[in-house]
Amino acid sequence: MEPIPLMTPYQMGKFNLSHRVVLAPLTRQRSFGNVPQPHAILYYSQRTSKGGLLIAEATGVSDTAQGYPNTPGIWTKEQVEAWRPIVDAVHEKGGIFFCQIWHVGRVSNYGFQPNGQAPISCTDKPLKPQKRANGIDVAEFSPPRRLLAEEIPLVVNDFRIAARNAIEAGFDGVEIHGAHGYLLDQFMKDSVNDRTDKYGGSLENRCRFPLEVVEAVVNEVGADRVGIRLSPYASYMESGDSNPDVLGLYMASSLNKFGILFCHMVEPRMITVGERLEVPHNLLPMRKAFKGTFIVAGGYNREEGNKAITDNYADLVAYGRWFLSNPDLPRRFELNAPLNQYNRSTFYVPDSVVGYTDYPFLESDA
Repeated sequence: MEPIPLMTPYQMGKFNLSHRVVLAPLTRQRSFGNVPQPHAILYYSQRTSKGGLLIAEATGVSDTAQGYPNTPGIWTKEQVEAWRPIVDAVHEKGGIFFCQIWHVGRVSNYGFQPNGQAPISCTDKPLKPQKRANGIDVAEFSPPRRLLAEEIPLVVNDFRIAARNAIEAGFDGVEIHGAHGYLLDQFMKDSVNDRTDKYGGSLENRCRFPLEVVEAVVNEVGADRVGIRLSPYASYMESGDSNPDVLGLYMASSLNKFGILFCHMVEPRMITVGERLEVPHNLLPMRKAFKGTFIVAGGYNREEGNKAITDNYADLVAYGRWFLSNPDLPRRFELNAPLNQYNRSTFYVPDSVVGYTDYPFLESDA
């Protein structure tokens, strides 16, 4: 049987991937007290295939990085030790595992912050309350505090230490979260960043902080272990940009000087959570500009993923909801087997099984 494009091997730096189906980073909200739990061992190992790339859920770089209940961190010794058996389980099945390191910035409130302080951001503009991705709960955000220019190196250092901790926990590398309206994206996007210092105003200034993070992380763990996720077109959390084409291209080109392993871009059609739109933009200019591995994400199905590889639009395709509900997704794609439907209402419930490790495998492989 001729392998489908998604199931062809790919060399990503020093990593030999057996196929091109990537587990996208997915917030799971099951890390009680910001510490990864033993139930994550089964969850991630279920979704591991030999030579498959997995990107772990967004993981906080510090005690100011949190904005959601029960999300993991990697800034304490306890967290590092808790990640270790999860990483080991993925490696035992031959998977390649990257940790997504994250700071939410203003997407937070006093309750998530140390000593009830204000969340940090590029701005002091508050966010309006928003329905959470489950469509039921409403998230309330506290007014943020604008970071002073001299404080920014401290946050850069938090990312550097988090990257070092991830490698210590056994991860193969890190993905810097520069997407979806969180701290790095807040600095990049002109609808949020209203600074007048060297971190605001021009495109170069707005991208300065994210690129400083990339440089620090590369210097700490090596460019061959570093990726970044970007969503120039998305306007999640009131973080839109007036010229996303230029922003995306500037970032893709600027990343080349650090020689990082991959750039993971979210499709322009995914402007809002879970909705696909027809848009007059695409990622091809960024794909052509970036010299490393190019990963795309954003509501792809099997056919679209195959086309993206065939057309050389991307090297790898990341799947979120479908990989969540189909732990053996690469196998199902290979066989063109039917997919389990995902249940959105259980995406973020704090249950160690439901909506987490209870999605069935193909019967022949069970």
